[in-house]
Amino acid sequence: MSVRAKFIVQSIEKSLGYQGKEVSTIKMAAVYSQDPESENRKFWEASPSGTLVLGVVNSEAAGQFELGREYYLDFSEAPAKEHAQV
Repeated sequence: MSVRAKFIVQSIEKSLGYQGKEVSTIKMAAVYSQDPESENRKFWEASPSGTLVLGVVNSEAAGQFELGREYYLDFSEAPAKEHAQV
C-alpha cells in the first residue's frame, strides 16, 4: 500500500522543550487550488482536507521546511511490531 499527499507549511514556531532543547513546531495543511488543471486541485480532489503537526528537535531537519513551501508526504505500511502488555 502506498499513498501520496501534498501539504503546505502554514507556520513554524520555535519554543523550548524538554531539558531546554529547542523544538520547531511545523504546522501543515493539505493543498488546494481552484484551477481544475493544477496538481494541487488533483490532490485536493483525492484527499480534500488534513492537517499535520510535527515537533522537530533536530535543527538540521527543521531547517528543511520553509513557510509557504509545499511538500509531498508518502505513506506506506510499516511492519507491525509486538507491544508489551501493560
